[in-house]
Amino acid sequence: MLARKGETLPGEPVQVHAGPIRVLLLSSDYRTARLIEGLLHATWPRAHLATHATWDAAAAQAVLDNPGCCVLLDATRPASDGSVGAKSEDPMALLEYVRMSAPGVAVVLLCPHEDERLALDAVKGGAQDCLSLPELDVAGLRRALAHAIERKRAESQLAHQALHDQLTGLPNRALFLDRLGVALERARRSGTQLAVMFLDFDNFKQINDSRGHAAGDRVLSTLGGRLGGLMRPMDTVARFGGDEFTFLFEDLSTEREVVLIADRISQAARLPIEVDGIELSVTVSVGIAMIADPSVSPETVIREADAAMYRAKDRGRSRYELFDEDSRRRAVERIELEAAIRRAVAGSELRVHYQPHLNLGDGAAHGGVEALVRWQHPTRGLIAARDFIGVAEDIGAVVPIGRFVLDEALARLARWRARRPDMTLSLNISARQLADPGLPTAVSESLRAHELDPAAVCLEIPESAVAGNSDGAMDALEQLKATGVRIALDDFGSGASSLARLREMPIDVLKIHESFIGSLGSSSEEASVVAALVELGHALGLAVVAEGVETGDQLEQLRELGCDAAQGYAIGHPLAEEQLEASLVAGVA
Repeated sequence: MLARKGETLPGEPVQVHAGPIRVLLLSSDYRTARLIEGLLHATWPRAHLATHATWDAAAAQAVLDNPGCCVLLDATRPASDGSVGAKSEDPMALLEYVRMSAPGVAVVLLCPHEDERLALDAVKGGAQDCLSLPELDVAGLRRALAHAIERKRAESQLAHQALHDQLTGLPNRALFLDRLGVALERARRSGTQLAVMFLDFDNFKQINDSRGHAAGDRVLSTLGGRLGGLMRPMDTVARFGGDEFTFLFEDLSTEREVVLIADRISQAARLPIEVDGIELSVTVSVGIAMIADPSVSPETVIREADAAMYRAKDRGRSRYELFDEDSRRRAVERIELEAAIRRAVAGSELRVHYQPHLNLGDGAAHGGVEALVRWQHPTRGLIAARDFIGVAEDIGAVVPIGRFVLDEALARLARWRARRPDMTLSLNISARQLADPGLPTAVSESLRAHELDPAAVCLEIPESAVAGNSDGAMDALEQLKATGVRIALDDFGSGASSLARLREMPIDVLKIHESFIGSLGSSSEEASVVAALVELGHALGLAVVAEGVETGDQLEQLRELGCDAAQGYAIGHPLAEEQLEASLVAGVA
């Protein structure tokens, strides 16, 4: 917008630049220079004015040395009669050149007369304002310079926010991809070696679910600062999204150099992070893509580093892997698996199987069943949960899968209890499901819809989801308990639950992790541990269930140790709905 004498732009207060102002005037006309100098010193006596006839190296350096300064670009030249008023040659081209050379500097165009069209073109081209030189006075120059510098400062701040992650202060995905594109172009010209790394937490979801999102943010912020401190000036580390970080390294000499950097990054990530007086430990998996062909797109490089990262996870986590053709194949398989899981959830490919429990006290054949999800893949056949549920967790599909299992299993339980009133059902609830605020309502609605006694249903929560001091997890347990269902602490012994915390949990059942059961009958020490766990559960008033029981000897020893119930292949394999119903009709179950 063209500034006139005595006017203020709508909604904008006049702000005077604090401290000595610096102005770079690009003009070949000494009269313009004398005019600007007089007006400038009348406004700011301590102002510094530098005048250059053209935008050359000296002018650029003056701007770069003083990023708070303003450039006055003279779009006029002396007329033949000595007056000021004719347009200079291509002022917009000069404006573009200045903006490209010094994008962080405010620019004000000096027009030969009041020209709204030129003013609009100038602002569209990146100028902060446009002034009519013949009408310029002290107030107009004062206002224009103050506004221009403040506007540029605000623009720079908004640009920084758009290209940086607010939590860590690191570059975000957009800026990383832009820098990667520039680096690839440089590598095409110079032949230098590039590498990109893709880092992902191995246990961040567990921290979020057990400690809360505020603790997770603290971990991300701390790790972001720690990783940034490892970088050379020419390197880039970015928060790519969620718990993912990416790294760009230029001018590398060998693959060994990249591996050493990855090792340093992994070691730095493993250092404890203190959150609210508690030390949290994390591990990371890192994928490395060495860029042999700089003509590839930034997105291709990211996919390759991401594929190598998933290979590191598949090979045990807390490690780094280099991308190769096997990684490419696995990346394609992963993408296809994710798409297939989404189709399975949306379609009719999920099934629920049921594994029986055995009451060890009265020897009842089946004290109840545990519902287990299966995937009836159209070409691969029946797929167990362990082969797809982890990916479902990663892509956010586990909550709708859990809702399907809940409603399907409760509908079947209602039908079975008409024949066997003592029939009970257990359902697995993952950490991500526990964090779903809609879970208690879904449980209550499904119980009412199928007219079931809530006490016939037991929700099994993994110990890892409630270990530590997560108030969110405890609140979720209390809300689930309020629906009337029983709560089991699953995989007990695999996490880090304190006894004090265990006593506070609103649970009814303790399920001993199968790792303790496997050595029963061959290790007296293991038997002593299981006996202690059984005694602990009973001391807390809880029923104790052993999972992973595979032999008759293990079953007999558990009965001798006073364990209340058992589950595993020694009792029965998971059965399809029709098989279980057949056994109920036959009176076996």
